[in-house]
Amino acid sequence: MTSVPGVDHPEELSEADITPVLRGITVNSLVESVQGGVIVVRPSVSEFVNQVVVNDGDMVEVFWSGPGHHRALMAEVVEIDQGSAVRWWLRITSPAEQSQRRKAVRARATLPVVARSGGVDLIGETIDLSEAGMRAMLDGWGLPPEPGQRMEITLELGDGAVLTKAEVVRHQARGARWLTSIKFVDIAEKDQDRVRRRVFQALREERMRDED
Repeated sequence: MTSVPGVDHPEELSEADITPVLRGITVNSLVESVQGGVIVVRPSVSEFVNQVVVNDGDMVEVFWSGPGHHRALMAEVVEIDQGSAVRWWLRITSPAEQSQRRKAVRARATLPVVARSGGVDLIGETIDLSEAGMRAMLDGWGLPPEPGQRMEITLELGDGAVLTKAEVVRHQARGARWLTSIKFVDIAEKDQDRVRRRVFQALREERMRDED
């Protein structure tokens, strides 16, 4: 049976999101090759340095942009290479289907951010970023933010600012600064697209650094 790149599996040298079923995180990856029902990917796992992302035998969902819509399939991790360039070998276990889900890909990115809460502007920079939210290091001022606390975020992307409502997910004091996980609330779709483009730019820059 003929396998159609982009429809039955992601195209080689394209980007795909990998979600380990048991962990619920999403890792962006570069598809290196697809042959004999096995997809070889180079995942961007540097932001998960202290976490085990996948093990041999784990089931994962592979998600990519196909012609005019999103596609997804299930696969089993059959080999892991933890060398200087991490690679995963994924054996396809289910036919590809159209998917309505749009996963939030995350990348390391240092961008200026202002979080306004309770009339106070907390100034800092992002640690990592996705279209769904971010982790940011903020200068401590007043009372630390609590989970569920609402904020107004101004995020500088380099081509202009994104303004959106947000909510604190968790907070950790780091001396005089606060490491704060924040999710965006009711962010405009056009701003989601801008953030996502900036995320993929950061992933491309990271891969270039890894290859140097």
